[in-house]
Amino acid sequence: MDVGQLHTLAGDAGSDDPVQALRAVHRMRAELDRIEAVAVRRARTAGASWQLIALCLEVSRQAVHKKYGRR
Repeated sequence: MDVGQLHTLAGDAGSDDPVQALRAVHRMRAELDRIEAVAVRRARTAGASWQLIALCLEVSRQAVHKKYGRR
């Protein structure tokens, strides 16, 4: 998904149509989850610790390791 598509989804999330807004939010969340997973993988490959990644994501080290540690 490119930046333009994310902008479109962000606009749709503010729609007066609640169904359209919910669909847009759902698609944005899925895309952001995918982007986050890629960023975590890249950080680990570059030598970042789980603690540093957790600080960046504002979660506990245990939470980030549980979510991404076994992939």
